[in-house]
Amino acid sequence: MAITLDLAKENQKVKVVDISGGWGIRQRLGCLGIHPGDIITVKRSAIMRGPILISVHGNQVALGRGVARRVVVEAE
Repeated sequence: MAITLDLAKENQKVKVVDISGGWGIRQRLGCLGIHPGDIITVKRSAIMRGPILISVHGNQVALGRGVARRVVVEAE
């Protein structure tokens, strides 16, 4: 079942299925190491507010909610 990254729960491992958006958002996420097929661990996700802290390829990255809504993932 595919969801967006902002809906993933803390300590959940997810696989990136798609990045919805244009060239700019794909390039920005690509520079952060987030590509379709990558495994991401959600480290911290507040229910309603604030950025989402994730771990990808051993690095921790904070994503804003708007950007996280563009990343389509499925549970691992």
